[in-house]
Amino acid sequence: MSNDTTRSRSLAKGILAGLIGGLVATAAKSLAEKIYAPHTHGEHEPPELLAVKIAGHELTMVQLKTAASAIQWGFGAATGAAYGALAEYVPTVTSKDGANFGMALVTLTHQGALPALGLATRPGEQTTREKTSEMTSHIVYGVVTETVRRLVRRML
Repeated sequence: MSNDTTRSRSLAKGILAGLIGGLVATAAKSLAEKIYAPHTHGEHEPPELLAVKIAGHELTMVQLKTAASAIQWGFGAATGAAYGALAEYVPTVTSKDGANFGMALVTLTHQGALPALGLATRPGEQTTREKTSEMTSHIVYGVVTETVRRLVRRML
């Protein structure tokens, strides 16, 4: 939320603004990863590995891409919504215009949960390119989420 203390907090508006921000940011993150890909040798991305794990069997290329896309967009939307809700009540989470949010997210996912679940290489085994690409694309995600969230929230 902006520094406008006269506006009342609203969980619903925060969630909606964050969700919209998260969707726009997912598109921006996807574009950033096309420009500076974390993997250059055709390795499967975590959403693809998760899709296979959930299905319990190999998937056709169409199924794999569709499921991975649904996971990626769903996670981006849900994460943005949670961020928007939190920003309503703890405005400091928006520090550095969302860059801190992006860095926290990459730390929790690519350096924590995904390796623990076997969906990404462990941080010590990640290439420099993988680490820098993931950090860059998640900072893009965080900044875009915050920028769009702030704009949408002002309109609500």
